[in-house]
Amino acid sequence: MKCPFCGLDNTRVIDSRPADDNASIRRRRLCDECGKRFTTYERVEVVPLTVIKKDRTREPYDRQKILSGIMRACHKRPVSIQKIEETVNQIENELYNMEYKEIESDVIGEIVMDHLKTLEQVAYVRFASVYREFKDVGTFMSELKKMLDASEEMNN
Repeated sequence: MKCPFCGLDNTRVIDSRPADDNASIRRRRLCDECGKRFTTYERVEVVPLTVIKKDRTREPYDRQKILSGIMRACHKRPVSIQKIEETVNQIENELYNMEYKEIESDVIGEIVMDHLKTLEQVAYVRFASVYREFKDVGTFMSELKKMLDASEEMNN
């Protein structure tokens, strides 16, 4: 690390600890040349994620959109805010672990539905009805039947 005072790169770390935000590491350094101390911060670089919408427009990924969609689906259901936050964290980790710079909104929707299916079944159906844009009751009923069949298979 280059010393900000003398410009030489002969420095060493004398103390490391998590920063106040717990998302970075604060390091105290000492320059072996001039003897001055300075602080650096180290944080994980997150690749910015762009969402490709159904109309092919692009917009930056927004965690809040996933959170609000799940909150709406779980409205008046016995799901704690903590469980919803954990689910959003899992979804977000899954998205970033895909290591894509751009991801289609359909892929995000399917991942959200997979997580909602195990979180709360009514919330899953609510989300699916909006996400899949059910045109009529028949389409809605066929989705419910698939869910019931899958549930019966798991119980047997």
